[in-house]
Amino acid sequence: MQSKEYRNKISSYLANNKDIFFYWKGRVALYALLKGMKISKGDEVILPGYTCVVVPNAIKYLGGIPIYLDVDKKTMNPLLESYQKAVTSNTKVIITQNTFGLSSEVDTIAKFARSNGIYTIEDCTHGFGGTYKGKPNGSYCDAAFFSTQWNKPFSSGIGGFSSINNKELIKPLQRVNETLINPSFKERLVLSALLFARDNILNESNYWRLRSLYRFLSKHNLVVGSSQGEELSGINQPSGYFKGISSIQLKKGNKNLESFEDLILRRKENADVYTQVLEKEGKYHVARVLHNDHSFLKYPVLVKDRQHFEQLAFEAKIELGDWFCSPLYPVKDKWELWELDKNTIPVAVWLAKHIVNLPTETNATQKVLDFITNNIHELI
Repeated sequence: MQSKEYRNKISSYLANNKDIFFYWKGRVALYALLKGMKISKGDEVILPGYTCVVVPNAIKYLGGIPIYLDVDKKTMNPLLESYQKAVTSNTKVIITQNTFGLSSEVDTIAKFARSNGIYTIEDCTHGFGGTYKGKPNGSYCDAAFFSTQWNKPFSSGIGGFSSINNKELIKPLQRVNETLINPSFKERLVLSALLFARDNILNESNYWRLRSLYRFLSKHNLVVGSSQGEELSGINQPSGYFKGISSIQLKKGNKNLESFEDLILRRKENADVYTQVLEKEGKYHVARVLHNDHSFLKYPVLVKDRQHFEQLAFEAKIELGDWFCSPLYPVKDKWELWELDKNTIPVAVWLAKHIVNLPTETNATQKVLDFITNNIHELI
């Protein structure tokens, strides 16, 4: 019953597409899609060279070869022509991305791929609830995957799902999903405890300490976290990776979707205010022409010295995000393990060096604006 209700609520944001499959995490949804598309050893998958490491991990776990593209500074997504130039006879899948909630040229990229017999997957881990040219994010490609981790468009603690537009993929994906394993009692218990703590203990005074503690425990596999240690240090698939969703996640996702419309509106309103200030001051900002197609999960700004700026934010108790402070976020080095050559993605490397994210869910918008105004000389 919870699963049906959850599917119906999600489908209302995806043009009533009900071909939705649920997973323990969003990266598991991507892995399942790639496996359903029969990615195997030597197959090339083209993706942005400005992403989360779990994306190339899913490719590598199947023996595929990630082919990275540099991004456009304005949209932080690759351009259509970059995809066109990267295609070879070994290309089997193209992945597009809603970076921070912004889709770019996804319609023409999907059309190009179809004309060349190449599957497409839309990475909507940042983009659920947003649109591109009037259609929901996740509508244009053969399939899309979404994340419902802690700080994603809406949260079920951890979790994810896929949606299928190419109906020929449904049966292969159903066969793949037959091997999903169930979350253990311990995993469900720990997730329940984390959800309780987030709802009842986390507050402005202890946010920084608890965030650091959670990241440490997650990295060392001591709690149910966004990324296990193995995912950040190598390319071997962790045990128990291919896991289905739990009733705890279904219940939490259902509840949080009830306030999702208000959340989307608040993000867009805050983004509009940030843009006004940054544009007036001549600083990097999300161009007005992009606002209609941006759901603003995060608002990216560029700073001269990120470490110094983050310290200033810490002292002012401003909750800055550090997403994509690495081209393979959050991995800072040894990118060759994932077959990424930094020399092929100079724009992404530069962005990663200078980017921070302003909060868009905040109700303390004026506090953020005061901080930005007082430190405007720190911005690029």
